[in-house]
Amino acid sequence: MARDEYRPEELYTGPIDLPLQQIVDDEAGEADKPEISYDEQRYPARPRRLRPRDVVGGRVRRNTTDPRTANGSNPSYIEWLVRQSMLKDADVLARQLSGQPSMWRNPYARPDARRAIATSDVWFTAYPISLITRPGQSFLSALGAEELWAAFDRVGITAIHTGPVKRAGGIAGWLDTPSVDGHFDRISTAIDPAFGTEDEFRALCDVADSHGGSVIDDIVPGHTGKGADFRLAEMGFKDYPGIYHMVEIQPEDWMLLPDVPDGTDSVNLDAATEAELADRGYIIGALQRVIFYTPGVKETNWSATAPVLGPDGVTRRWVYLHYFKQGQPSINWLDPTFAGMRLVIGDALHSLGELGTSALRLDANGFLGVEVSAGGLPAWSEGHPLSHAANHIIAGMVRKVGGFTFQELNLTMEDIRDTAAVGADLSYDFVGRPGYHHALATGQTEFLRLALTSSLALGVAPVQLVHGLQNHDELTYELVHWATRHADELYRFRGDEISGRDLAEVVRAELTESLTGTADYNRVFTQNGIACTTTSLIAAARGVERLEDITEAEIPAIRDAHLLLCAYNAWQPGVFALSGWDLVGMLTVPATDVRDLIAAGDTRWIERGAHDLLDVAPEATRSAAGMPRGRSLYGSLPAQLSDPDSFASRLSSIIALRREHAIATATQIDIPEVAHAGMLVLVHRLDDGDADSDAATQVTVFNFSAEPTDGTVRSEHLTPGSAVVDVSTGAAIGRVDDLNSFTVSLPGYGAAFLLLEADEQG
Repeated sequence: MARDEYRPEELYTGPIDLPLQQIVDDEAGEADKPEISYDEQRYPARPRRLRPRDVVGGRVRRNTTDPRTANGSNPSYIEWLVRQSMLKDADVLARQLSGQPSMWRNPYARPDARRAIATSDVWFTAYPISLITRPGQSFLSALGAEELWAAFDRVGITAIHTGPVKRAGGIAGWLDTPSVDGHFDRISTAIDPAFGTEDEFRALCDVADSHGGSVIDDIVPGHTGKGADFRLAEMGFKDYPGIYHMVEIQPEDWMLLPDVPDGTDSVNLDAATEAELADRGYIIGALQRVIFYTPGVKETNWSATAPVLGPDGVTRRWVYLHYFKQGQPSINWLDPTFAGMRLVIGDALHSLGELGTSALRLDANGFLGVEVSAGGLPAWSEGHPLSHAANHIIAGMVRKVGGFTFQELNLTMEDIRDTAAVGADLSYDFVGRPGYHHALATGQTEFLRLALTSSLALGVAPVQLVHGLQNHDELTYELVHWATRHADELYRFRGDEISGRDLAEVVRAELTESLTGTADYNRVFTQNGIACTTTSLIAAARGVERLEDITEAEIPAIRDAHLLLCAYNAWQPGVFALSGWDLVGMLTVPATDVRDLIAAGDTRWIERGAHDLLDVAPEATRSAAGMPRGRSLYGSLPAQLSDPDSFASRLSSIIALRREHAIATATQIDIPEVAHAGMLVLVHRLDDGDADSDAATQVTVFNFSAEPTDGTVRSEHLTPGSAVVDVSTGAAIGRVDDLNSFTVSLPGYGAAFLLLEADEQG
């Protein structure tokens, strides 16, 4: 029988066996009935719907649950969680934008690095909890101060990347819990009151626009924190489990799961339990690597929840995936509900449409696909096609509303190339960043040159990259490109052939020894890299063993090396990014000052010292968020900009040359061999991406050693007879000979921005 043909009178009408108690109750009820009234006799078929109770609305429904109860048995708690959830916000935003003409005004299919760079090419990378503000002033208000933007104008900074400022951390019962990863465990689209308000964010965007600048926000497409969305998912509520890579474990198998101690909500699985659950078909088991591996803390990428009561009365236990920390459950981009995709896109549209940002950073966006592998191999979790597809969707949506994206993708060069082909407009420079640190630490550029030439050969041009100095993360030296996909490939290095795997080991060992061997102020961070600032890296590379040994006499050399690294990042195509720690020359803070923060192994907190860009609170010993103040080698921006020899003033000259000659959108055409181990030469065509243009040739020469050097620059792209002009002085330093070469002299940590001018007599 079809559903719409249902007929109650056609069902079985024979005798029904009622329970004994029901029979007794019915018989008692008949005995107690009064005689029927006149109306009941006259109108025996009066419809029930006309009875007052049915018209007015029925009985009062009472909830016997304690209103303070924070679990699935309390409808008020569920409603409270839903109101805070990112998925709910995403649904509201989607309905507001759907079908609007604004959604069709911009091309979106293909990334456009040069268009993004034209929007803003020099970025200030902020970190909310480390900025010292005026008493009572919020972080966002401080970023929107005219005084700060006036200083940025003089330096040459055109954009602020705010860092994560939305609510993060988790929810336990009715209470918020703190972030476990510097606010990269987002739980809401709302601005965290600790950093300011939405109105202050919008005002910041307005001030930036008035200075010809822009504001860049973050989204985290790979994970959330344990906020309302995760708590609803644990309860099995509606679409919410579809947000995450989480699997419900049947009660008969709970004995496989570890006990969850009181006061915690989950426990990381050990490798044996991970394998057992994989064998039973629950999860896909081990992944290609365990990021942030720490014995006894994080041994696998899976954790088990405590028992959680849902609104349907069912108690569940789950095992969920987290690439990073236990408080960062991973988002599932291929679930039938597409709840995870909806959540992320909603967060992006909120930042662009509601707050007014121009661009978004995609944090950890290389881990959006995960798939079981055959033959007992680890699950496929890096370089997965679903990551490419998901990034295409995110970046396409952002471009569709007029913005652009950049990605933080620490995978192989091929992964960066393939993801960038349809996804983010720009990628963070994990190609050259460990290379230039290694060059400074060793005084030799061979590995840096190998990385840069490999990048060009594989199709990752520098114009696609965000070349950065210090940010909130460690100096990453995983060297994924060499240690994974190219582990068995042979490379020529230091006069011999070496495998990619061994090359990565050599570079890691040399960085570790140089930067942490005798220096007591830098720390290794798990298996990922080294916690340090740019100035503490330079100090260690120069052999300084203790922070107190960095005297006033040592600062000029540190400053010169710092400016060399600025020139390296600024005098090549792409975006140049630097942080407040760079601008004022911050050192790491003593480990004892952040003892509680690094207790679980996250040593990065030593590099995140509080700093005062404008000298607005000289007596402050901490930021408003509680980060201890670190030592600044260069002083505040106003003080530096009044001194032509200061770091900030000389930095402004570096950026001015970058702008004057449009190096940001040029094309890199050669990284030639060098005559001296500490030299690096980059050759560019100043063509704004137009290969057919009659563009000038530009050459940048660097000396990564502390000693002066003379060397020959040779490249087939140098036209014989051309004059070689040092742009900073306007003087010709030589002429390209018939062997396509010229000589150059550089001081220790020196850099030269050179132009070739055609031979007028030729």
